Amino acid sequence: MTAPALASARRLVVKIGSALLVGPEGLRGDWLQGLCDDVAAWRARGCDVVLVSSGSIALGRRVLGLPGGALPLEQAQAAAAVGQIRLARAYEEALAPHGVITAQVLLTLEDSADRRRYLNSRATMQTLLSLGVVPIVNENDTVATDEIRFGDNDRLAAQIAVTCGADQLLLLSDVDGLYTANPKTDPTARHLPLIAAITPEIEAMGGDPVSGLSKGGMKTKLMAARTAVAGGCAMAIAEGSVLRPLTAVAEGARTSWFLPEADPQLARKRWIAAMKPKGVIGIDAGAVEALGRGKSLLPAGVTGVEGVFGRGDPVAIAGPDGVRMGVGLIRYTADEARLIAGQHSARIEAILGYAGRAALVHRDDMVL
Repeated sequence: MTAPALASARRLVVKIGSALLVGPEGLRGDWLQGLCDDVAAWRARGCDVVLVSSGSIALGRRVLGLPGGALPLEQAQAAAAVGQIRLARAYEEALAPHGVITAQVLLTLEDSADRRRYLNSRATMQTLLSLGVVPIVNENDTVATDEIRFGDNDRLAAQIAVTCGADQLLLLSDVDGLYTANPKTDPTARHLPLIAAITPEIEAMGGDPVSGLSKGGMKTKLMAARTAVAGGCAMAIAEGSVLRPLTAVAEGARTSWFLPEADPQLARKRWIAAMKPKGVIGIDAGAVEALGRGKSLLPAGVTGVEGVFGRGDPVAIAGPDGVRMGVGLIRYTADEARLIAGQHSARIEAILGYAGRAALVHRDDMVL
């Protein structure tokens, strides 16, 4: 078993901890510029990059003159509202000289727990990446309550990695990986460079947060690792205070890698294939041929719709002979699918009254 090469990532999600981005004097501009120089270098290699960045509350509280330590929910939301705009602007200004466009994406736990919101988030992320944009993702602290929070950006980053089909996730933190015990208190603690499976023994090595700014400790990183590797994404924990943190990891800086259980696309396909269909979409011979060539299912090829289902639900796909040939996640409700069945995608807006998606079932959401 060998650790993945960060330089070979096809789609990379990088999580940045607050303690790296915000110092005693505020935003660490030199460090941010070094990170963004790395991001631009990875983009130039053809790698899609998503940044999951903490720091909005830490920035906002300084502007507002709020005290250190835990803040009441209302003050934390106010600090996030002030800090988010500064955080987004800082990334935009650091990446603009490289010709890289940025986008701010704010999410809550509900956006991944609710199927419809999850599909919207996934479609938005996929479109941004296809356009060469670097999304800057953060938890939407301005509206999130304790009941709908991820609570830390480690787990949010893992969810984003799975959502967008990333093959690698890098958690940049104030620690250089997983140890058998807390190295700050136990001199016999050993660093673990490669973790093939997250066993109960590995989980027992998690500790508590040690930074005054960050909320995530090793426990949350292990929770993130479990989510990431189950979705086919390798995950690394690395100390990120150096000015070119991605370059440092690529050149061999001490890191703990968690190996994925499968390729991200294969893991997603297995997940879809295991679902119980809530309906059946009948298709004609032309659509069967198109699907065989790796195309998405368009409304024009649909001959019939059975069942009751909502957007994002699994449906079976059946050929002209009625034989089921696969399953996919549909982008319309059953009633909408019946209305547009057999119609050209260009007519969807005229029929439904809004501009829907061209594909009834996208090829990435389909298993044949």
